[in-house]
Amino acid sequence: MSIVELEDEISRLKTQLASQTGPPPLPTNSPSSHALLLLSDSALPLGSFAFSSGLESHLAHHPSRSHPPIQPFLSLALQTLATTTLPYLLAAYRDPSRLQELDDTLDACILCHVTRRASTAQGRALLTVWDRAFCETVGEGNEEREVLAALSVELKKVISKPTPEVGNARTTAFGHFAPIWAVVTRAMEIPIGDSANVFLLNHAKAVLSAAVRASVIGPYQAQAVLGSGWLRREMEGLLRGNWDVEIEEAGQGVPAMDLWVGRHEMLYSRIFNS
Repeated sequence: MSIVELEDEISRLKTQLASQTGPPPLPTNSPSSHALLLLSDSALPLGSFAFSSGLESHLAHHPSRSHPPIQPFLSLALQTLATTTLPYLLAAYRDPSRLQELDDTLDACILCHVTRRASTAQGRALLTVWDRAFCETVGEGNEEREVLAALSVELKKVISKPTPEVGNARTTAFGHFAPIWAVVTRAMEIPIGDSANVFLLNHAKAVLSAAVRASVIGPYQAQAVLGSGWLRREMEGLLRGNWDVEIEEAGQGVPAMDLWVGRHEMLYSRIFNS
């Protein structure tokens, strides 16, 4: 093949390549990705900033001139959440029709009244956000939308008439955070793995935020912990270890955490609600 023929062949191939390449694809923002960003935002009005998850009580019961590292306590807080609450989240996501049953069962299984109050406060706040802001993003006839609406109706009955009627098979609703989170994220088409992962991450963010306000660590150190490989591996291990745990097997993995949280109300002065 002559040099002229080679140049013609190269020119032809360049033209063919240019016609097939085209402009680069535009970036997309799927509904599930957008919803995930919304629910992972610290500005979401759930009231999580009001709870330290036992950190304030833990510090008060371990007086020291220098505060201990935050990682050990954060690890215990995440382990507690994963062993006691994550199974209910996964169960509610896999079967949204069980929302009220799981809400009722979780309330019966939480032994610490301070933990119960924190869970219902955040769960009801999330349900309010769903009703007022996110509900319209989901079409009519959606199963998750219907079960959330049913729970909302039950909660309004409890708030307006807190004393249950005798003989009524279903007179109470509680609005615990984990099962409501699961159904809301499923309604917004967020995958179950992302739902559970962000649930744990938001808890870690709340604990670290409390640590900053309690002057245990600084804001940059808190961000360093959030961005660390240690936290990512910790969360991954907890997700793997509790992925197939049924609610009948859920239980407190850190008994001391119930003591710290439960004794929070006995502190002489406090800045958090748990």
